[in-house]
Parts: sequence; structure tokens; C-alpha cells
Amino acid sequence: MTTKQTFSVPNLQRGMAVLEFLASQEGSATIAELSERLGIPTASAFRITGALTEMGYLRRDPASKRFSLTNKLLLLGQPLGRDRGLVESALPAMRGLRKATGETTQLCCLVETDIVVLEQLVALHPFKYTVDLGARVPSYSCAPGKAIIAHLPPAEREELIERLPFKRFTPNTITSRRAFREEIEQIIQTGYALDRAEGLEGIHCVAAAIRGRDGYAVGGLTIAGPSSRLPESAFERLGEVVNQAASKAEHQFLS
Repeated sequence: MTTKQTFSVPNLQRGMAVLEFLASQEGSATIAELSERLGIPTASAFRITGALTEMGYLRRDPASKRFSLTNKLLLLGQPLGRDRGLVESALPAMRGLRKATGETTQLCCLVETDIVVLEQLVALHPFKYTVDLGARVPSYSCAPGKAIIAHLPPAEREELIERLPFKRFTPNTITSRRAFREEIEQIIQTGYALDRAEGLEGIHCVAAAIRGRDGYAVGGLTIAGPSSRLPESAFERLGEVVNQAASKAEHQFLS
């Protein structure tokens, strides 16, 4: 009979608990709040938040004395190519894409059933669409999510589709697995994905997947803006532009 070996590192576990708590709150907390909610001594919470702040994972507001997450955690989860991370690899292509379209350009990756924004270059227009870095968006209601899902291994793609909750956000949101599978098949054929105001009314997006060495998606590149500047009549042309930018980012990532 074999027994499973377990390991316990209290300070490490408490540090991870602090990070997970702040991530789930989508906000901030004081040392007293962390101590109370996580059941750890105040002195331990003080040392842990101090260490995480010094390492760059937390920031402390001097006025409110509240701690919040920085964007450094995003860099830990990004896919890595031969010599550089996905963000570093994609930035030149993102700059070119923003220059070509004038619209907000974002780099995203898939986390569970959501899309997380890793990097963003805001639009050149006075009115621009932006989100916070690290923002999570349901994958089925946005173009980069659909682009990434379309380029996953078939079994993984099907398993993910079965887990999607399909909540309606606008009249255009896809809310059935059958319709979503049909959309995915179309993306596989065209090479780019569309968001026809499915997550936010009045906002259109066009995206393409960035693939790794195995040919499957490691991220997605997208442009987003008001439907008046990204009309459906321009989708095919913009799809080609975004696809070319994603190919450039992919080349940098793999080289």
C-alpha cells in the first residue's frame, strides 16, 4: 500500500492565498481585511504583503493603505517562445496593426473559459475602446476568444465548448452550442474571428489566433472599436489585415 506524500509550506500557502483573494475580489484590501478574511495573523499578513509589494506583485495605496495586484502576474502565465514571451513577440505586430487600422489593438490568452487581456495599445482616435490589463471576458462573446478556441486541438476545443455557460449580454450574443460550433467552423475556414457587438452593444472586434510550434493557439490578436468605424462591410478586409499581423507575431514568437 502506498501513501501520497504531501508538502506544507505555510508562508508560501498564505502568500498564494493573498494573491488569490485579491484576484477574486477584483479590487483591494487592507492588512486587517486580509487577516480577517483569510484567517492569518496580522503580523504574517504584514510580512507577506510587504514581500509581495517589494517583488512587484502588489501595490500599496499610501492614502488608503490598501493593497491591490499589479500586472506582473500576467507575465508569469504568458506562453513562452524560444527566447521571448508572447507579449514581447507580439508588440511589433501590434504597433503595425494599430497604425494600419487606427483602432485599439489587444493581445489576449485563454484562461479557463475566459479571455484575459495581456497587452493593449489604445486607438489613435479621440473616442477609443479600452479595457484594463488583466480584464477577463467570456471567450464565446469576443473575437479573440473565438479565434483561440477555433485553433485548439479538436478534443480540447470540444471539451471547452461543453463547459461554456452561454449567457446573453446583447441581442447578438451566441447562446447555443450548435450556433457556436457553426461559428467556429467558419473561423477555421476564414482564419479570422468576428465579434458583432456580442459582448458590448456598439463594439465590433476582428481577431486572429497566434499559434505555437504544435500549430495550436497560444494567444489571439484583435482590434476593437465602435461599429461605425468597424462596419460589417469592412470585416473581410480587416480580417486579412489582422491575420497578417497575427502571422508576424507568430513568426517572432517562434523564431
